[in-house]
Amino acid sequence: LILLKFITVGWGKKETQFHGSEGKQAAQRKAAVMQPALPWDDRKPRITWRGDGQFFAVSVVCPQTGARKVRIWNRECVLQATSEVVNGLGQPLCWKPSGSLITSTQRHPNKHSVVFMEKNGLLHGDFTLPFGKEQVKVKELLWNSDSTVLAVWMEDLKDGSSNDQCFQLWTVGNYHWYLKQSVHFGSEPLRAPACVCWDPEKPLRLHLLTRGWASYTYDWGWSTERSHGTDCHDNANVAVIDGDKILVTTFRQCVIPPPMCAFELQLPVPVNLVTFRSQAQRTNELAALTADGHIYVYGQGESRNLKRDSNITLFRISHLHFLYSGGGVENGGVPGVSGFKCLFFLNSWSFLRSDVPVDGFVISLCHSLRNGTVALQLDDGQIRKLSLTEWKDSTGNTINLPRPCVQTALCTLSGEEHLIGLTERSHLYIGDSLVASNISSFVVYDDFLLLTTHSHMCHCLNLSTLSIKGLQSALSSDANQNDETVRKVERGSRIVSVVPQDTRLILQMPRGNLETIHHQALVLAQLRKWLDSLRFKDAFECMRKLRINLNLIYDHNPTVFLANIEMFLKKIDSINYINLFLTELKEEDTTTTMYPCPSHSVSSSASGKGGKKVDIICDALRSTMETLDPQKYCLCILTSHVRKTTPELEIALQKVHELRGESRSVSAEEALKYLLFLVNVNELYEHSLGTYDFDLVLMVAEKSQKDPKEYLPFLNMLKTLEPNYQRYTIDKHLKRYRKALHHLSECGEEHFTELLNLVKDQRLYSDALELYSSNSEQYKTLSVAYAEHLVEQQQAEQAGLLLWRCGENARALQAFVSCTSWRNALAVATHIPLPPEQLTLLARDLAGGEFYCCLLCHVLMPVCCQDCEEAISALIQGAAWEEALRLIYLYNRQDIIETDLKSALLDAHSNQTSFLESQKALFIRHKNRLTVVRELKAKARLELFDEDGPDCADAELYSEASSVMTGSHLGSKYSRSNSRISSRSSKNRRKAEGKKQSLKEGSPFEDIALLNTLTQIIIIVDKMREEVHSLLKALVLFQFDRAASSLQRDYGELLQLVETALPEIWTDNLQQGQTPLTGPNSTANSIMASFQQQRPAVPQNEALTAPKMRIAVKWKLSILK
Repeated sequence: LILLKFITVGWGKKETQFHGSEGKQAAQRKAAVMQPALPWDDRKPRITWRGDGQFFAVSVVCPQTGARKVRIWNRECVLQATSEVVNGLGQPLCWKPSGSLITSTQRHPNKHSVVFMEKNGLLHGDFTLPFGKEQVKVKELLWNSDSTVLAVWMEDLKDGSSNDQCFQLWTVGNYHWYLKQSVHFGSEPLRAPACVCWDPEKPLRLHLLTRGWASYTYDWGWSTERSHGTDCHDNANVAVIDGDKILVTTFRQCVIPPPMCAFELQLPVPVNLVTFRSQAQRTNELAALTADGHIYVYGQGESRNLKRDSNITLFRISHLHFLYSGGGVENGGVPGVSGFKCLFFLNSWSFLRSDVPVDGFVISLCHSLRNGTVALQLDDGQIRKLSLTEWKDSTGNTINLPRPCVQTALCTLSGEEHLIGLTERSHLYIGDSLVASNISSFVVYDDFLLLTTHSHMCHCLNLSTLSIKGLQSALSSDANQNDETVRKVERGSRIVSVVPQDTRLILQMPRGNLETIHHQALVLAQLRKWLDSLRFKDAFECMRKLRINLNLIYDHNPTVFLANIEMFLKKIDSINYINLFLTELKEEDTTTTMYPCPSHSVSSSASGKGGKKVDIICDALRSTMETLDPQKYCLCILTSHVRKTTPELEIALQKVHELRGESRSVSAEEALKYLLFLVNVNELYEHSLGTYDFDLVLMVAEKSQKDPKEYLPFLNMLKTLEPNYQRYTIDKHLKRYRKALHHLSECGEEHFTELLNLVKDQRLYSDALELYSSNSEQYKTLSVAYAEHLVEQQQAEQAGLLLWRCGENARALQAFVSCTSWRNALAVATHIPLPPEQLTLLARDLAGGEFYCCLLCHVLMPVCCQDCEEAISALIQGAAWEEALRLIYLYNRQDIIETDLKSALLDAHSNQTSFLESQKALFIRHKNRLTVVRELKAKARLELFDEDGPDCADAELYSEASSVMTGSHLGSKYSRSNSRISSRSSKNRRKAEGKKQSLKEGSPFEDIALLNTLTQIIIIVDKMREEVHSLLKALVLFQFDRAASSLQRDYGELLQLVETALPEIWTDNLQQGQTPLTGPNSTANSIMASFQQQRPAVPQNEALTAPKMRIAVKWKLSILK
């Protein structure tokens, strides 16, 4: 051995050195007297190596002093340090594998401690063993391989004892040492341990050899003992074993990290196992198994001690579950022919036991509160089911876990009960299927599976909407950060508990502190439950605290919200909250953008009423508030006016003005001040001017920063004007030209020139025509001006219609001639009427492709004169309005206009409107049904591939429009199917094709039939452009402007609906699905199946291509609103 020499650097004498707060007295303190080794010390040297083999420590008894000392050497046997004087240092010595501390024991005058030394030999921390100074001696200290558990092997020293031996397992968290397990071996010599060691590969496996040559292996696992309730009565309890105390934290009331807690349960001896009751409404009760074999049951306000059964081998008990009626399940027993046994304690007050043999070693046990099922996991992976209620066996194969799992839980996945297991190597299994391989912790809560991963993500997955394949896909990658089911967490986080009927998820960090997070998937699920149960206040406060968009309150179910607005107002019961809700409203549907609903939930995002969402909510809330208490909700009513899509500021200002001079809870000053908070003061001033109330204008102006010299002269000038002209001046100042036009029209004929200039400047021709009767001079003047404007805009045909109907036939003829509208031109010419010579010249001027048709009409005129009425009637019935009108004027039968033509126009308008409504309803119904069919087929296809693969009896349910199925067997099936089809008779083929056009719900080719029907509707609607255009012109000519406007609006909305829906119906995937499937993963059969699906003779392929719409065809009339 080599002694490493230390060199002094000359710090002077000890008396002159600085001694800190102890002062100079520290220099005069005498050296401590070294006490010899403990009486029971075997005086043998102990050697322990650091985990990396770079250093080792030796504990020996010094020959001079008789005391133990620890020396630290490197691997070259060079002395690095010698420990300081530690009186009462014990013989055990163990270096923590992680390399940070050396562990030994020390006996104090009043206690016995486990002490830690640093590499330099100085003491660094300790904890006290729960024994008196003369009660036990520590034989050995053993660290497990990952430095998380310290085993303390002890022997009893009391007089008269038979040297009882035990070992304890200690762990540390938040700088506090916990006694987690105490295993006692009794006083029988052959059962005493002779050798104890940890497994070098599995950190929580301990091997023990007794003096009777019996070998035992203990496997421990980390678990969090939490209450299992899912209702609001459960306090989200978590119990932590700390020696003879149970530290209980109720996370519903407080979040306190261990070693602190909400309350402690003190027991007479150390606790080995603790579990909470698995019975609804009583999940806060717990049971504890102590080291001496007693079971303590703690209820609310009571505790019970079940007597010990001497037949139980204590150190072989591994699991304790507190089920119901005061009962529990304990797993233990003696290995032998019958294997392990499950012991049932079924009585609350006495100790009754029922033995059920289990063929194997039970390594974990879990219970489902929902179904009352107990699941046992055996050491070979087998799963056994044990039900305390009536259990119905399901047919199927036996499912085994591939590897032993340290944590198990029961869950319901897609309606079927499954066992979830997590191995010590972070593999998560559902039955025998590996779901993920990087899971650090998990918990099952209600319909959710919450997991943390080693990539520092927390997943919250809805089990009711996922299959096993879906779970594997969801956990295969954390790349989709925008998904609400995934969020980042701190490195090394583990799940502690979920607060039932709440949104809180408790995580524990590696250093021991706790963190509360609100996982968005959990939050949204809880919010949906609260909204479904009309718990508006709970939902609102949660959304406000967690900054969830308040639009979800309405968007989740608009119909229910509108039907329960009064309940909403009463439960919220806060003016500020209602105003906050109103100010956050927007037209966006949050259930489709920000917070998409799970596929299983039914959430209608469309209200039962038409109109804009914000306007619907504001109007509904305002009418309810005005009914309940208009004074209390005064500010909310103002907010409902301001928040509309077109703010009703004038109405809001008028209501503020009405508050003046009235004694109400909200004064006019307060209401105006609140309005100024919502709206810019200058904007509010402009709108107050629009109320034509000068008192209100002055009231708002006083609150603004305007100089009185700016607005008083203008207001004084307005007061001198005639009322209608005054309002016209105000509206023109505010650029509200339509209102200004209305007020100016009431000022008399002397202002008509000004009105005409306003109309021309702002192009308000249609609005101006509505203000005058059709036989007035003003109407004629405005029509002429409008026609001149249309001619400038290259819309001469519409200009001609306006001139014709106001009696300007000559100018109308010029307009029709300029746009070569020959039928209208000839009709006007005969209406004037023009002399035959001029009519002939006109026909020559209009000569073109249709010249011979005109000539033919004139040649056959004598013949047709006899049956002209019948010809005109036929043209009217055929909706040839222009030709019918031409013949009416040609044969001077203007009486037919009043008797037949106008009524036919109105009937055609009514028929077209009804037809458009029916086509719109039919289109929406088929489009929605197509969406549902595609979702059902996609879900069924996933389940099909999950269970049986593509080769199954139901594969034909999926048409080529919704999926392209591949696989070797699939290709063979298609080949066989094609050969059978080719051998059918023509009648059978027609019958088969007819089935593909069937719209019957649930038919195999329903989606193809829906696509064909939608295509037909679109083609029909698109072909109506010319017909609607002709009808609109005829309606305008005879001054049916309102009917024409409504028809133009309805047809335009239907075209817009169809154009918007085209990419939704004919998606890119639908087109890509028809391309041949090739590549490295394809097979010969799959390629053949892909090509066979593209056969051009099948009519359904036409439905897979979106129809083309004639967008370039102009059909609208600009003279209509």
